[in-house]
Amino acid sequence: MIAARTALLMTLPPLMWAGNAVVGRLIVGHFPPLTLNFARWVLAALLLAPLGWHALRDWRVIGRSWPYLLTIGSLGVGAYNACQYLALTTSSALNVTLIAASSPLWMLAVGALAFGHRAAPQQLAGAALSLAGVLLVVSRGHWQTLAQVQFAAGDGYILLAALAWAVYSWLLVQPPAWLRPPPRATLQAWGWAGVLLVQILFGLLAAGTAAAVEAATMAPRPIAWGNAWLWAALVFVAVGPSIVAYRSWGLGLVLGGPTLAAFFANLTPVFAAVLSAALLNEAPRGYHVLAFGLILSGIVASAWRPRKA
Repeated sequence: MIAARTALLMTLPPLMWAGNAVVGRLIVGHFPPLTLNFARWVLAALLLAPLGWHALRDWRVIGRSWPYLLTIGSLGVGAYNACQYLALTTSSALNVTLIAASSPLWMLAVGALAFGHRAAPQQLAGAALSLAGVLLVVSRGHWQTLAQVQFAAGDGYILLAALAWAVYSWLLVQPPAWLRPPPRATLQAWGWAGVLLVQILFGLLAAGTAAAVEAATMAPRPIAWGNAWLWAALVFVAVGPSIVAYRSWGLGLVLGGPTLAAFFANLTPVFAAVLSAALLNEAPRGYHVLAFGLILSGIVASAWRPRKA
């Protein structure tokens, strides 16, 4: 069975990320998506600085470990979130979170191919159930149309985000020596706020570059900086889906492992459906409900352990 603390830590991130998808859908028309990602993490870094600034004094370790820090920062702060906001420009918040429910497959595949992790039968069964839920959404409830289905740009972006997140999660718990990760004693001395702050600062290099390219290649879009609700939304995505969710995710990975955490991440569409119906008037359809059931069944199957005699 899963300990209550582990379950809570693994439930908080999908709740925050569902809110991120819904709020991102609300403001993505007012913010260019890559600029939104960059602004979110700049604000998160400013909020974290008073708690984690002491980690920046350890510049010798940061200098030796920059390949690892740049990699996890680019994947977890840059690629994952940028792809999610790009997806929200063409897909609904509910569809984006449901398609992201394929993350257990990516987590299992990355673990097997790059980290030598052998998937247990119940994990494979859970992944199959989650995949069935994703395919149900993509087909809009008509299985016979899967052969003719055409992916929207947003669908491709969120699949890339799921792959980036899988690699990021495995690198957090099982980093290869050739990437030169900081010693565990150093990470413990930095504390969670320092570790996350360093990740964000390296991730801002990738996020900032992407935002600059977006600004240089897209038509200018004025941002209503004087709009109070826009600031409220930006503060939410900087605190909840960024600081709270990443802190809880890191603890959940340590306690339960990347694969189990990925199945809990599939609660995101469940929370997104409730929030979308309340805030975006995007009520779930019948096939969405069935997809929720398949995804939740995947969580139960992946967490099941046979009782020893």
